[in-house]
Amino acid sequence: MRLGQTEELGAGDVAAQDTYLEAEDEGVARGAIGGLLAGLPLDYCLQPVEGRRKRLLIADMDSTIINVECIDELADFAGVKAQVSEITERAMRGELDFEGALRERVGMLKGLPLSDLQRAYDERVRLNPGARTLVRTMTGHGAKAFLVSGGFSFFTSRVAEAAGFDANRANTLNADGDVLAGTVGTPILGREAKLAALEEEAAKLGVPLSATLAVGDGANDLAMIGASGLGVAYRAKPIVAAQAHAKVDYADLTALLYFQGYTQAEFVTD
Repeated sequence: MRLGQTEELGAGDVAAQDTYLEAEDEGVARGAIGGLLAGLPLDYCLQPVEGRRKRLLIADMDSTIINVECIDELADFAGVKAQVSEITERAMRGELDFEGALRERVGMLKGLPLSDLQRAYDERVRLNPGARTLVRTMTGHGAKAFLVSGGFSFFTSRVAEAAGFDANRANTLNADGDVLAGTVGTPILGREAKLAALEEEAAKLGVPLSATLAVGDGANDLAMIGASGLGVAYRAKPIVAAQAHAKVDYADLTALLYFQGYTQAEFVTD
């Protein structure tokens, strides 16, 4: 094993380190490293050096790129947050059918003034630390970035612009005059639609799925995480963390840049 470059922040605190090793059996190497690092407050990614800088980023929005689940915040304004949040949590853990759970929750928002969507965005939605740097750095180095959410286009359009994504896909909340109708547009974008977005955008770019990165936190992200070249679980539910190629539990979203071999000097922070 030989050490590669190390980046330091502050008074000698290691922010990121590249360690190169030769291993004929990746499974054996992964098990050995996982055993050594178990219980330590750090995030790591074991992967081949060649091809680790990805050409396409597909990211979930709620609780991944932003700090909240937007539907739960809307439910707060509607006075039903406890009920909706419980369903959201179970759906994200993979215990409920996503489409059915979404329809049930949206139905509980019937009659909510449309003005509360903007209020929720202004008062509750914030980019997670490192989100803009992640997106801007990858796109600044020639990659494409897409925000793909099982949430709502009202929010993805604004979050995509704030973070610097090239485009976004999400579900549509139907309106009845100036209030929510309690229904969602079809077809509903869920687990398989996220996978389709990954495959379609990779095909448009003419790159293999091995050149893609997908990041999310809930069960409806599992298909795209599993199919991507690097699938990352960010502050994720156990079912997602267990199946992702790597997970981020401690660092911010710039960890995904370090995983790809970017140095801090290459980060785009404007």
